[in-house]
Amino acid sequence: MDPFITRIDPIDLAIIGLYLLIVFAIGAYLARRTHDADDLFLAGRRLGWLPVGLSLFASNISSTTLIGLMGAAYTWGIAVANYEWMAAPLLVVFAIILIPLYLRARIGTVPEYLERRFDVRARRYFSALTLVSNIVVDTAGTLFAGAIVLSAFVPGLDLFTAALILAAVAGIYTAAGGLAAVVYTDVLQAVILLVGASLVTFFSFQAIDFDWGRVVEATDPQQLSLFLPLSDPNLPWLGVVVGVPVLGFYFWCTNQFVVQRVLGARDIENARWGALLAGWLKLSVIFIMVIPGVIAIQIIPGLEQADQVFPSLIAELLPVGLRGLVLAALVAALMSSVDSTLNSAATLLTLDFIKPLRPNLTSRQTAWIGRIAILFFMLISAAVAPWIGGFEGLFHYLQTALSYLVPPVAALFLLGALWARPGPRAALATLLGGHALSALLFALTVGGALDLHFTLVAGILFALSASIFVLVGLLEPHPSASRAIQRREMVWRPALARPTRAGAWWSDYRLQSAVLLALTAALAIGFG
Repeated sequence: MDPFITRIDPIDLAIIGLYLLIVFAIGAYLARRTHDADDLFLAGRRLGWLPVGLSLFASNISSTTLIGLMGAAYTWGIAVANYEWMAAPLLVVFAIILIPLYLRARIGTVPEYLERRFDVRARRYFSALTLVSNIVVDTAGTLFAGAIVLSAFVPGLDLFTAALILAAVAGIYTAAGGLAAVVYTDVLQAVILLVGASLVTFFSFQAIDFDWGRVVEATDPQQLSLFLPLSDPNLPWLGVVVGVPVLGFYFWCTNQFVVQRVLGARDIENARWGALLAGWLKLSVIFIMVIPGVIAIQIIPGLEQADQVFPSLIAELLPVGLRGLVLAALVAALMSSVDSTLNSAATLLTLDFIKPLRPNLTSRQTAWIGRIAILFFMLISAAVAPWIGGFEGLFHYLQTALSYLVPPVAALFLLGALWARPGPRAALATLLGGHALSALLFALTVGGALDLHFTLVAGILFALSASIFVLVGLLEPHPSASRAIQRREMVWRPALARPTRAGAWWSDYRLQSAVLLALTAALAIGFG
């Protein structure tokens, strides 16, 4: 029998059950206020900065992150935290450049921005790509992570059944309450998540008598450095420089399931403050989610499967009651990601594909189609989740898949938001050409002719896609005067960086951004 099964206690189950009841109560309450498509998909555009920021953090720090980060840190050290601290400068870029463009355009989906900036082909292409990645990569990966732990604690539960149970829990309240239910349950989930991860960190340090020197002495110095040699198979320093920012830009600035809560903000300033709050919270991840994975080498050496580090620490270190709270944090992390991806996938399908084909649908009819889509995607993601076990590690699965899918998108959004000249031809050429090159590199890698770390692949594909965008953009004929004006409205200019309303000096997002960047630099240098 799995040793984890004997560690579960009725008190722990009661705590988890109480948490689930609270989440369902929030969803049921908000369902009464969710009447139309704007409520379901964008929470009526009424969200303030605090729920936006906490929801951004909670949706990102999923069970995938908890389990995948600790497992990666256990295997090859704290360099995995590069994916986390890098979020802070990218969220600053998001706040300065893309948030004002998105909110001034009053878009409902991120692909809709591409239609305003380029044409409908770019919108449909990116929307379809996001749908696939949200379900097959994001949701399925998150369900797999949660199913690993749930099946470890419940005798006889297979991965598919566990994934289906978890998907159903998140899918039901998401379909009922929409984005508002997603965001306000995420507020609760973010708090529980931070508390739970901090408890694991505390008890991990307690197990080594709060002696960091003991960890330093017993650990390979390379495992305690953010920047690894170029030859390192896990995360070479060059990949941190050229690849991680590409993956992070896609995730934080263009991924519908992240950006959707920003689109639901009541104004640009609240959206910016929320994004920066998420950046501040991301800096804590190295301390409460990565370092415990390194400490676990001393506590539970010799684990065959690194993805079991987090549940092993729970079983080994935490007393009854606190174990239930941390497991509730894991469920919180799971649901905060699954509810986000399900809601965003339904939004994309409904607003980018069904609504344009059926323009006469009422807002209420559109909302019901969205609810059905949420339940449909719930079943698909639960079916895909068990397949992920065939990959060499959860974190590797997620990042490798994204490194081939997202660089053309990142190039298109970043350059398209800064340069007005390129038009529809450049956009389509970048997406088609970039993904053709992705397929070629993937085939060469699978065939053994190419051996590059996935972060380097992401950097190369970004550079090639950006080159396509620039070359085709320069050759593209100039647009008509009216179209040129429309394009310029979708392109960033320095005036958009100014705050939209006057306030106290400390509320200026530019000052907050500068402080956040300074702290990020200090953390990177300190652990470098």
